[in-house]
Amino acid sequence: MAGQGGSGVDLTVEGAVTEQALVFATAALTAVYVLSPDGDELRLTETAGGPRALYGLPTSYPLSGRSPVADAFRTGRPQWSTSAKLAAYGEGAQRALPADMSLGALPLGADGRRLGCLVVVYPGDGFDAEQRNFLELYADQIAAQLKAGDRASGGAPARTGPLSVLRSALDHLHVGSFTLVLDTGRIDADAQLLELVDIAPESFDGRVETLLAHTVPEDLPALMSIVEPGQMALGSRDLEFRIRRPTGELRWLRLCCRIQGDAVGTPERLLGLVADASYLRPTADEVSRVQRLSAALANAMTVRDVSLVVTAALREPLGADRVALAELEGDRLVVTALDPPEPSAWPGMWRSEWRSEWPDVPLRALPTLETALREGRITLLPPDGGLEPGLADMGAGGLAVLPLPAQGRVVGVCLVGWAEPHRFCPEERSLLTATAGLVGQALMRAHAYDAEHELATMLQRSLLPRRLPPLPGGVAVARYLPAMSGLEVGGDWYDVIPLPNGHVALVIGDVQGHSAGAATIMGQIRTAIRAYAVEGHPPDVVICHANRLLVGMETELFATCAYVELDMEEGDAWFVRAGHLPPLLRHPDGTTEEVEAEGGPPLGVLADAEFAMTAVGLAPGTVLTLLTDGLVESAALPLDDGLLRVRRALSEADPSDAGRLADSLLGDLSRRDDDVALLLLRYDGMKVRPIRAGWAVWRLPDAVMHARRFTARTLRSWRVAEESDMVLLVVSELVTNALVHTQGPVRLDLTLAGDRLRIAVSDASPRAPAKPVLVDWESTGGRGLLLVEAMSATWGSVPVSGGKQVWGELVVAAGRTADGDGDGDGDGDGDGTQ
Repeated sequence: MAGQGGSGVDLTVEGAVTEQALVFATAALTAVYVLSPDGDELRLTETAGGPRALYGLPTSYPLSGRSPVADAFRTGRPQWSTSAKLAAYGEGAQRALPADMSLGALPLGADGRRLGCLVVVYPGDGFDAEQRNFLELYADQIAAQLKAGDRASGGAPARTGPLSVLRSALDHLHVGSFTLVLDTGRIDADAQLLELVDIAPESFDGRVETLLAHTVPEDLPALMSIVEPGQMALGSRDLEFRIRRPTGELRWLRLCCRIQGDAVGTPERLLGLVADASYLRPTADEVSRVQRLSAALANAMTVRDVSLVVTAALREPLGADRVALAELEGDRLVVTALDPPEPSAWPGMWRSEWRSEWPDVPLRALPTLETALREGRITLLPPDGGLEPGLADMGAGGLAVLPLPAQGRVVGVCLVGWAEPHRFCPEERSLLTATAGLVGQALMRAHAYDAEHELATMLQRSLLPRRLPPLPGGVAVARYLPAMSGLEVGGDWYDVIPLPNGHVALVIGDVQGHSAGAATIMGQIRTAIRAYAVEGHPPDVVICHANRLLVGMETELFATCAYVELDMEEGDAWFVRAGHLPPLLRHPDGTTEEVEAEGGPPLGVLADAEFAMTAVGLAPGTVLTLLTDGLVESAALPLDDGLLRVRRALSEADPSDAGRLADSLLGDLSRRDDDVALLLLRYDGMKVRPIRAGWAVWRLPDAVMHARRFTARTLRSWRVAEESDMVLLVVSELVTNALVHTQGPVRLDLTLAGDRLRIAVSDASPRAPAKPVLVDWESTGGRGLLLVEAMSATWGSVPVSGGKQVWGELVVAAGRTADGDGDGDGDGDGDGTQ
């Protein structure tokens, strides 16, 4: 290939060297124009490639005229023109450019000064992305050479010989090429590439892993997304990355590559060009900034964490006015962070798409952004770039569009906008490039974490109580937090079980391990303990039954558990521990203590294990706290120190708000290694205590009559008169059903608590009562439960000690006796004596 300088000298050898370096861009002609001393025009100084006259390049471009070259110089933006677009400039702007040719004009500038333009003629209809990327890199190097010559000559571009700027720029560019066969992973690299990565040609084994081993670890994920087989479709990509030389020094390289396919379009080969991008070498401050960003992203677990790190790392250091981070989901941008967060700070189109916390913007409304994401390369848009309103109003002074790559695709985008005119320096480009690669991987990891963590949390919470029941004489609250390290479900659980006669059971436990198996065991043990408690067993028997059940499951897992049964009327509590942490008490005066319950081994260890029961009296105002070890123990927190921390927080907190008290006990658990379960009950004592009366029903022909008489006497003593007929009807039906359908003893219990009268009939049959499906006018029975249901506010049946108890509650207008005990004629001991 021939080369022609401004003097018309033929420079075949020099032109061939230049052409070889520019083969990736497939340029037909390259020319350099510099600003004249009077500043009125751009004058041709050097060319490389075909004859200049063949493509109609003039020796100068007046800045007052219309031409792509003059426009590029004035605006500071590259101009990419096809032959059709050039025709619109008129004949004087570009003479005799052959058809199907394109022209690129790239401004040359350094330190805010505009020095000239690089003009490239290309055989084809437009420049593709990788050609533009390479030519912009080449233009940066030429500008650096012009700047150096400017210093040496005291203001005028220095000329050391023909093709001095083009050739010198290429020498500094250090371009190497390679071909990667995707199926085999074998790579054919030229000597220049091996020199760039500091590999001796005789020691190169042709494996891509050998080249990747020299890459800085932080840049490896982005590079792997290009060179890993099967990760890329047909097309092109470019990025900057770093290699570490044997001396420990970092070298910046720029990669432009293209995937070629076989006859059916399957990706077959990767053609790449690697150029030295030493001008991208960051300062020490930049290195520390990237290192801080990498460290912060490594600790960012969720998408929200990543968003906060990115906005903090970019907005203030770059002096930006707006930073937005969004995930790419189909054809929409799901925004995860905006800084500033006020809707008024963002364009009207974004505000109109505001869904809840952030907007959810369709890509079709932002074609410039859609194109940048499709090409997958960083785009730096200068002021007044002719953007659509949704982007122009975001960065009137300049906008950086950072596609976020991960695993061979674009997973999101980061937008950085300036309100005042902003010039992008090479240092900012390197920072934004490094940021995009790091953030893309972190965003993908955080999104996967959020999805899996949400699934694990949903499964965990489905095995826990949805809500805690209201308790007479106390308030119970619970908190559960899944582990942050590892995404498997855990085995922590809690439960609050209302029991008859004003009792309540509180239970908390922890199954060994974090897995679906642990969650399954947890669900079974929780259900079993609830069933044993409702049957009326004392606390030690409940835990013994649960222990035998777990041993019988033949699982290798075990569980710890703490169980408390509390009499809400008297304040008496019975504690049982099975290898679990001791319960904590906060007394009304603010002092705290650990309940010294003897306990036993964990559940599932010994089939014949015994579990001692410890009785403690609670005064009104006492706070009972049950917790799992995730709250008080970690790799950095010994168990004793954790318990002291919780006791100190328990003592200092205000117990009037039980929910806030529970939150204060949790403290800062943003980096927890284990599940955390917390169950807290503030015992207030009953202001209005229930009054009770019981009757042992004899199996006599007139047993129902005696039960009604006992009920009537009791109601009179409790001053319940208006609802007495309904009460007697319910008593008649429940007692009759128990006598007719069961064998063994039958007992009637009446309880008045405020305006609620509870009628309970217990028998020895475990079979639950069933309402008739169909009752017609000829039926002689089956209406009893229908009457009970109609008369009662609520009713039901619970198993009790091998039998059952059928009960109904009625709302009554009760009047207390003078002494408030309400026994009257009712025989409180339940012996049935009249």
